[in-house]
Amino acid sequence: MSNNVREVRARVLPFLVFMLFVGVEELLRFSVGKDFSVPDQLLLFLYPVKAGIVAILLLMLWPNYREFRFGDILQWQSTLLSTLIGLFIFWLWIQMTAEFATVGESAGLNVEAYQEGFVRNTMIGVRLCGAVLVVPLMEELFWRSFLIRYLVKKEFMQVSIGMFTWFSFLATAVLFGLEHNLYLAGICAGILFNLVLYRTRSIFQCVLSHAVANLALGIYVLNSGNWHFW
Repeated sequence: MSNNVREVRARVLPFLVFMLFVGVEELLRFSVGKDFSVPDQLLLFLYPVKAGIVAILLLMLWPNYREFRFGDILQWQSTLLSTLIGLFIFWLWIQMTAEFATVGESAGLNVEAYQEGFVRNTMIGVRLCGAVLVVPLMEELFWRSFLIRYLVKKEFMQVSIGMFTWFSFLATAVLFGLEHNLYLAGICAGILFNLVLYRTRSIFQCVLSHAVANLALGIYVLNSGNWHFW
């Protein structure tokens, strides 16, 4: 296996596995058959499985992620910028919900299907950990480390982090948006995450910004009960 194939696999495989689970969830929810129903609690249990498997893949492939540097948090100006942009993306996410800005409907992850207690609290904890720790790392390694550079050059590891071209900038922003039910908010988020990348030249800062946005959204969902955002 060539080095380039290995590097591509390390950044694409966790994302593909995650999206495969998303597809399975949608299939179970909407397309299994008229006479077949899936209990909400069973669908909820798919999330820990999905997040857990992706987390394991990320840990197994971790030696490949040399572009992810924890020390970048010490660049306080970049960290402040990433945090503020993450909060702004959260605000956009809950504001841009008009019908023209969405595709389909999102049932979200409503933990109220469980009675208050250990199972419900555990599901909330797992959902928050997945949204704040697993998803930002998995997605930023795919979108901002791999794809945005792969669209510049097939041997993407030869492209410096944060290199700008109009095509890679616009393509990743639009595709990132189309990955989400709130596609317009998603496109705006893709643009802003790309700007974090160009400004800081750090995948860590992109992950941080993404994590802040997801954490703020999780806190909002838990306090408002607007489960469709989850």
